[in-house]
Amino acid sequence: MELKRAHAIRHLEGQDVPPVVQVFFEFNHLKALFRQGWLRHGITKADCETVAEHSLGVALLALFLADECFPELDKSKLILMGLLHDFGEIYAGDIVPGKMSLADKHELEKASVERVFLRLAKGREYLAVWQEFEASQTPEARFMKEIDRLEMALQASVYEQEGLAELGVFFESADQALSTPKLRAIFAALMKLRAARN
Repeated sequence: MELKRAHAIRHLEGQDVPPVVQVFFEFNHLKALFRQGWLRHGITKADCETVAEHSLGVALLALFLADECFPELDKSKLILMGLLHDFGEIYAGDIVPGKMSLADKHELEKASVERVFLRLAKGREYLAVWQEFEASQTPEARFMKEIDRLEMALQASVYEQEGLAELGVFFESADQALSTPKLRAIFAALMKLRAARN
């Protein structure tokens, strides 16, 4: 697993700190954890997005697009899902597709979020939001799964426009995942940008 620096939680070993301090040090790991898929496809560490940067992008896209796409959805929950959806990677890491079964990946990430969230007063609420996203059964979770893929496509577009790598595999993945008309229209605009660049 490629990182900017070692897990910050190591600094708290043997320390008596409030739970929020411990969770912040744990979350800080996502600021240092590169999105491994980008590295595997030619993006350098100097340019590579971290998991925390991705999560911020997902939350912002939810904020910007929820009212246009599905005004009836719970926007607060969407933003919370965007911020928390990758907390499973704090201890599990950013596991790229094909490295382990989806069931094993889910179990590792579930153990990670339980370890982190259950320290907090509202931890069970955060865990429920994470589980809802993972299950992808509610309208909010299904929308956020699409937003997660759209953020990936947008980031791939940035990288391609900057001439850093050819990232067609990420566009193919997003193409398969997006079904909401507004999100499909945004994706079509990205594909037009790709075509104009070539």
